[in-house]
Amino acid sequence: MIVTIQPSGIKGTVQAPTSKSSMQRACAAALLATGVTQIHHPGNSNDDLAALDTIQKLGATVVHTKKGSLTIHSKGVHPTSGEIDCGESGLGIRMFTPIAALSKKEIVINGSGSLATRPMHFFDDIFPQLNISILSNNGRLPLRIKGPLVPKNIIVDGSLSSQFLTGLLMAFGAAGATNVAITVKDLKSKPYIELTLQVMKQFGVEVENDNFQTFRFPSAPVGYRPSSYTVEGDWSGGAFLLVAGAIAGNISVKGLDIYSSQADKAIVQALMSSGAKVFVQEGIVDVGPGALKSFHFDATDCPDLFPPLVALASCCEGTTIIEGVNRLAFKESDRSLTLQEEFGKLGIRIELHDDFMTIYGSTGLKANTVHSHHDHRIAMACAVAGLRADGETSITEAEAINKSYPDFFEDLLLLGAGIDIQTAAGKSS
Repeated sequence: MIVTIQPSGIKGTVQAPTSKSSMQRACAAALLATGVTQIHHPGNSNDDLAALDTIQKLGATVVHTKKGSLTIHSKGVHPTSGEIDCGESGLGIRMFTPIAALSKKEIVINGSGSLATRPMHFFDDIFPQLNISILSNNGRLPLRIKGPLVPKNIIVDGSLSSQFLTGLLMAFGAAGATNVAITVKDLKSKPYIELTLQVMKQFGVEVENDNFQTFRFPSAPVGYRPSSYTVEGDWSGGAFLLVAGAIAGNISVKGLDIYSSQADKAIVQALMSSGAKVFVQEGIVDVGPGALKSFHFDATDCPDLFPPLVALASCCEGTTIIEGVNRLAFKESDRSLTLQEEFGKLGIRIELHDDFMTIYGSTGLKANTVHSHHDHRIAMACAVAGLRADGETSITEAEAINKSYPDFFEDLLLLGAGIDIQTAAGKSS
């Protein structure tokens, strides 16, 4: 799919997309809870659909209701298939692999796209300590595992991704962990672990947390209980809309909770630092252009904000510095290099040094053709930047947005952006 963005002003009100971080965790908890769970405001991204497919292969039944909610029936982890495929979801593969290991059945864990190259050595190191046999492809997919998982006191490395810890916490909670603790060294993205703990608590499993360094399970575990869960609006996807408003017009984004545990709500802080006009109300964020200036932002705990922040910095006067580059290597693309390459095509110079990214604004965005690198956030960042380019910006392989925010281009159209979408079936606008 090729999407062409015309320089445009935007205005109006739009609903934030559904949080796939919230949705996928809810799917996992619903699988682990014996009984019937209701999930309201479910997502429809590729990662969400992969999570639903995974829990069905692990024994759950999913029913779509007429009101748009999901009813999930589960008796726990009882695999109906010898293989699960988590698509391109990094959270999915890291969360559902320990959960699948609750079964004594041998299961092959697979994925596609960039997941084939992402390191999974974590499981090779940790699983044997938990009585799980594992055979990996030299630390990469596919993984062949056989449980059942036996909770024990362990020490894990949290520097690569907090998603591995999320999987262990959820699986321990279902395995009857008693008086055991998971100790974590150098944990990144702590807000996402806070979200994990909140979802677990809503489904009846509470874990003691000692400053995100030690996670203790109680002496009398109760197990997961069915719940009625409403999926949050997504700050990660909403960040692109908010940046679009900051550089191209006054808009309101509904469905974003400023009290959420999602790390990417920090986009509000970055927007304010840049001089954008931001007004936060309950469940809605208003944003509009201001005298945009360069800013300094630490994205170590919210690396998914790099792409929208680069689009914002491109429209700011002066030189912006963003910290946390080391968190970008194992995403759908190596995002630091991809951002440098694609925004370079748009006339924006980006320098990388150690853990810092420097973006030189003030030069103006130049019209050009860019490539998504099959990375949803790169496609959305380039589209937002195209609203301020000096001519037509074309994005190839733009269907990458389906991974997290399938309605992104339609939402920009609703706000008045000039967008042409060329698919194999023809052209729409």
